[in-house]
Amino acid sequence: MSFMEKLLDDVQVEWKVLGDVAKYEQPTKYLVKTTNYREDFETPVLTAGKTFILGYTDEIEGIYKASENPVIIFDDFTTANKWVDFDFKAKSSAMKMISSVDESKVSLKYIYYWLNTLPNELADGDHKRQWIGNYAKKEIPIPYPENPKKSLEIQTEIVRILDTFSMMTAELTAELTAEFNLRKKQYESYRDVLLSLPKPEEIKA
Repeated sequence: MSFMEKLLDDVQVEWKVLGDVAKYEQPTKYLVKTTNYREDFETPVLTAGKTFILGYTDEIEGIYKASENPVIIFDDFTTANKWVDFDFKAKSSAMKMISSVDESKVSLKYIYYWLNTLPNELADGDHKRQWIGNYAKKEIPIPYPENPKKSLEIQTEIVRILDTFSMMTAELTAELTAEFNLRKKQYESYRDVLLSLPKPEEIKA
C-alpha cells in the first residue's frame, strides 16, 4: 500500500466507463482472403483465441500496421485478448481491434493490463457479443483525470512495472521449459536403459 501511495502521490482516482476511453474497429479491411499459410511468408494471420497466430500469408494488401499503432485484439465471444504491436492480417470478423480514444490521456497498454484483471463472467453456452453488451460498460480506474500529463505519467509507470514482470515471467517460463524438456529426455533415456531387460535365453549362465 505504501508503494501505491507513493506512486499515486495522493492524486485522485476516478472510475471512467471503458467505452468512453477506448474505441473499437472491426477487422473487415484486414481479413485474409486465402488460407495458403507458409512459415516463410512474412505477415502473421491472427485470431484472438488461444491459437493467436494461425500462420503466415504472402498477401500484401489490407495489412494492419500495428508496428505504428498497437492494438488490443479482443475475441467478441470468448473475451480472450492479446496485445499486438506488429503488422498483421486477421482471420475472423468476430475479433475486435481495441484502441485508446486519446493516447495523450489514457494509455492503451494500461487498458490492456486492466482488462486482464477482470474475472471471466461467461456462462456455459454463452455465445453473445461481449464488447458492446458487457465490456464497454465496465469502469476503469484513471488516476488524476483532471491532469492528463500527470495521469499518463502514472499509467506509464504502472505499465513499465508490469512489462518488466511480464518479461521476467516469459524468461523464467522459457528456462523452466528448457529444463523440463532436458529432464524429460533424461528420464526417457534412463527408462529405455532400465527397461531394456535381456530375454532369458540371452542371459549367460
